[in-house]
Amino acid sequence: MLVAERYEKIVALVNERGSIRVSELSELCQVTEETIRRDLDRLEAAGRLKRSHGGAVSVKEQQGEIPYAEREVMHAEEKRRIAQEAVLLIQPHDRVLLDASTTAWYMASYLPDFPLTVLTNSIRVATELSSKEKVEVICTGGQLAKRSLSYVGPLAERSLEAYHVDKLFLSCKGVHLERGISESNELQARVKQRMIDIADEVILLADASKFGVRAFTQVAELSGVHAMITDRRLGEDAVAQLREKGLPVTIV
Repeated sequence: MLVAERYEKIVALVNERGSIRVSELSELCQVTEETIRRDLDRLEAAGRLKRSHGGAVSVKEQQGEIPYAEREVMHAEEKRRIAQEAVLLIQPHDRVLLDASTTAWYMASYLPDFPLTVLTNSIRVATELSSKEKVEVICTGGQLAKRSLSYVGPLAERSLEAYHVDKLFLSCKGVHLERGISESNELQARVKQRMIDIADEVILLADASKFGVRAFTQVAELSGVHAMITDRRLGEDAVAQLREKGLPVTIV
């Protein structure tokens, strides 16, 4: 296991369990406890977790929304592959809804210029699609969330209620077997709840780092999702658990 892979596994385990001991991490990662302690020091310095006596605790519940510029470079290659796979699900004349995630922005860049209606609350997505002459773009408006360059709040929610779409492509802060989909703040969660309400089909776009995370505000149960696209870093056990819940999972 590469060092970077071990870091991601440690963070995922901490987030899934809320807290975990050094001895457990040592056994699960098959490295010495001293190596785990050094890893935890580095991950704490990076803000990925918080050290505790004999282990580490999750900081996910305490984190706010990550600025767009940071999200843009986090797991970028995995998000691009997920976006390319998601675009294959779109047909000419579809009515689709893209959220304000980085993966949705990648989708917008990969979308072919054919007759299509795209509804979005993302400034970046709308800007990316502006050069595609055959794509009709509708933006919700609302309160600007500067960290994510997205529109949220009551106006954005009411705007969404005026539409109906064939497919929603949605990302999130966390995907958890019991808690479902969750977001870092209530404004984002409420907008995404409205998005789910107006879509015939909900496709969840979530790289492996999102799995096991319980963020601040629940968006929906996994039963409200029709399909999920993730990357190959998600373990076979996690994929099997998702499929046992009746969720089709595509690995890219």
